Amino acid sequence: MSVSGFPFPFRADTFRYGTNVERARTVVPTAAGSWGGGLLDVDDRYRADLRLRSEILARDGGRSCVLPHAVPACWDALLTVLRELASAYPDVFSLDAVGGGYRWRNALLDVSVTFAVGDFLPGGPLGFLASQIQDDVVVLDQREGALWADAGVVTFAAGWSLGFDVGMRFSEIHAPVPRIASEGVVSRAERFLMRLAPGEEYRRTNWSATLDGHLDQSTEAYEVWGPARASAGSLGGVELARRLYLRVEVQHLIRLGYSGAILFLIRTYLCSLEELATVPEWRVRFGRVLGELPEDMATYKGLSPFRAAAAAWLLAD
Repeated sequence: MSVSGFPFPFRADTFRYGTNVERARTVVPTAAGSWGGGLLDVDDRYRADLRLRSEILARDGGRSCVLPHAVPACWDALLTVLRELASAYPDVFSLDAVGGGYRWRNALLDVSVTFAVGDFLPGGPLGFLASQIQDDVVVLDQREGALWADAGVVTFAAGWSLGFDVGMRFSEIHAPVPRIASEGVVSRAERFLMRLAPGEEYRRTNWSATLDGHLDQSTEAYEVWGPARASAGSLGGVELARRLYLRVEVQHLIRLGYSGAILFLIRTYLCSLEELATVPEWRVRFGRVLGELPEDMATYKGLSPFRAAAAAWLLAD
């Protein structure tokens, strides 16, 4: 993608964990352009991302998990997002009422499917949804005064596993993240989400880094990306700038209207340091963030092997 639409996540020269939640569909100007005007972003990586997702799911079906009681919420998620796609990109997507069901057309993938709620769809309603959008998808149920991850299709995770986390409480899922429990970030975020009214839409960003542009940084794929990251301390200069990518997730949180579940969409963007450095303001800011980041946070994000070299390259005159 062009840097003009990249969701550069830093608004200061330092970073600390926080809920950093804002209303969805709000355009965010950046030094290179803007982002954030819609819930869904169909860009020039659409076909490639969905092809990669299909390959990952063919190798590891455990990246798609749906607990039985979550099936109605998955149908709710499917219809909500397909309607949004058709509204945002009417030239290539459409969802029309047909009898007691729907006809979905996707001109980009040459897909035409007629279905009713409860019908068979390849991968089920959530799997079919994940075959039509670049975002990873998680469905959170609210019960017993807490949020629970009850379904999802996640092929582009950053250091976690849906197969491990499905069925867990929101607070349990986030327990490994340093500082956020002791500082009350998780409890505040969960209370905020449980207060969302039907149809309300919010978003937040999260970030990390990856070598060689790996979208799939799940724990299941650690043998692919982990050793290279661990040995990245030997890299520097132009080679590091070409191979190291800032990885940004735009996470949308939507209270579904029919089921009352919370839909969690996670869209991942990658920008190499070399590309990022073409925007002088970003180059300096990311360099300062890397240099100042506390060590426990740098370790959790996997930045320790290369962050000093990356910060030095970014801040070099």
